[in-house]
Amino acid sequence: MKGYRKYFEKKLIWFLATLVVAVVLNFLLPRLMPNDPVAAITGKMAQGMTDASAVQQIYERYQEEFGTNKPLIEQFTIFVRNLFKGDLGTSFSQYPRKVSNILANSIWWTIALQFPAIIVGWLLGNLLGALAAYIKKGFDKVLLPAALFLSNVPAFGMAVTLLVLFAVKMKIAPISGGYNFDMIPNFSWRFVKSVISHYQLPFWSIVLVSIGGQAVGMRSMSIYELNADYVKYARFLGIKDRKIVGYVFRNAMLPQVTGLAMSIGTMVSGALVAEIIFSYPGLGSTMYAAITSGDYPLISATTLIITLMVLVVSFLLDIIYGFIDPRVKAAQFG
Repeated sequence: MKGYRKYFEKKLIWFLATLVVAVVLNFLLPRLMPNDPVAAITGKMAQGMTDASAVQQIYERYQEEFGTNKPLIEQFTIFVRNLFKGDLGTSFSQYPRKVSNILANSIWWTIALQFPAIIVGWLLGNLLGALAAYIKKGFDKVLLPAALFLSNVPAFGMAVTLLVLFAVKMKIAPISGGYNFDMIPNFSWRFVKSVISHYQLPFWSIVLVSIGGQAVGMRSMSIYELNADYVKYARFLGIKDRKIVGYVFRNAMLPQVTGLAMSIGTMVSGALVAEIIFSYPGLGSTMYAAITSGDYPLISATTLIITLMVLVVSFLLDIIYGFIDPRVKAAQFG
């Protein structure tokens, strides 16, 4: 238990250090953008006004409200203090709407789309990779080229392909959105059916991209384990092949858990691209709209939420890996 505690403490330190860097970057990078969102808000509010001094007063009032007239270090102090209060600020582009309110409407769409898709892609990829290593013959000859092809298709390429094929050409799936535009969200079967219909293309675009890399990795690890000395010795002792295969694939699965933790950031970024292409009402579309309008608070909050999601999932996978692999505990004692 002592060895595992050391492992947990080390992972926790890295998690907190990465989180601090993420907070600093999420605050700083949007503010390096060239456009002035306060000027854009002033332009909207001062339409038709001819008095330059009145327009200047409006500009200064919004500068004071958003704190953009303060030194950067003071802005950062206010930003961090508000984070601890759960206050993510007011959106520039959707003023006077609160950022937390905007994110509350989009984060659950992203969670409901991304994490099931990533897990399904991981499970299917590992299953197909294990079958390719064990069955070989024609199955492996078909699967390996297909997996290599899928692993090299960029997320936006897969999303655009599915969109053109199934939505534009075949017209069997909606082109965009999370539900029909003429509907108001509710718990009726008609609304749920619409959500499921709009869910399919973004979901499978993420799954198909995830499958390839996982299948190739699992196939390689399974082939390595199947040729290990302990497998040959077990077969020599007459142990049933079914039991041996169970140990083989369990050992081959361990690096795949680490691989999932390492690739979760790439998968999430690919899923965000899919959201933008399908105009899915998640964090990806929200972040894209915020960037195009130079909305500092919304950009900072969206990227921070996405970063936090990736960090938490990666941290949890590392902790799970420590439990399922006894070699982690042994390494801490060593």
